[in-house]
Amino acid sequence: LIPLAVDQGIGVQVWSPIAGGLLSGKFRKGVTPDVTRHNNNWGEPPIRDEARLYAIIEVLAKIADGRGVSGAQVALSWLAGRPGVCSIVLGARNETQLKDNLASVSLVLSAEERQELDDVSLLPLLYPYWHQLNAASRLGPADLSLLAPHVARMKPRM
Repeated sequence: LIPLAVDQGIGVQVWSPIAGGLLSGKFRKGVTPDVTRHNNNWGEPPIRDEARLYAIIEVLAKIADGRGVSGAQVALSWLAGRPGVCSIVLGARNETQLKDNLASVSLVLSAEERQELDDVSLLPLLYPYWHQLNAASRLGPADLSLLAPHVARMKPRM
């Protein structure tokens, strides 16, 4: 939907931007906070690739620790700068979380930090996108909003 929104000049409102708290900075591989709905068999969001999730969490944590901010602030700042995103639905459950989430507005990530997050969170291309990648030189900005990171990684064909 992002390429369509970019093409039509329509902003996307993102729901559950920190994945039910998983990207908040509280979760690390092998460590779950004491008080969390995930301790009570909360099944949302579904985790389809746990290794990828924890790779993303580690990059978020590294950037957050280096900046002295929360993982949630890093995740929200990164998301707000993505193509097509115009609004983010915050899911804060208390005033502390709300203030922390709102602080993301003033966090400006460096190009290197954004690239590191782009790289670790890049999804594999599914059909028809892997097919479109072969015609990337003929695509417009809307399609490239999804494909550009993959184009940059393409190996030249012989």
